[in-house]
Amino acid sequence: MEKEEDFESRVEAAKKIMEQLMDPEIPLEKSVKLYKEGMRLLKEAGEILEKAQIEVETIEKSDIDDGVPV
Repeated sequence: MEKEEDFESRVEAAKKIMEQLMDPEIPLEKSVKLYKEGMRLLKEAGEILEKAQIEVETIEKSDIDDGVPV
């Protein structure tokens, strides 16, 4: 199983793919493959970000419910 990457590494990998896609010499088949990979990475990064946001909201709500100022 491949090593699980974090949010930052997924975004960085997507940026590198975007740079490759800017090459006018890239073959169509390769550009489609890279595009799919970039979209997958961005989707995963978005999911990680969403989970982090939910965690923060849960913590904030818990602190409010416990009377702890946020």
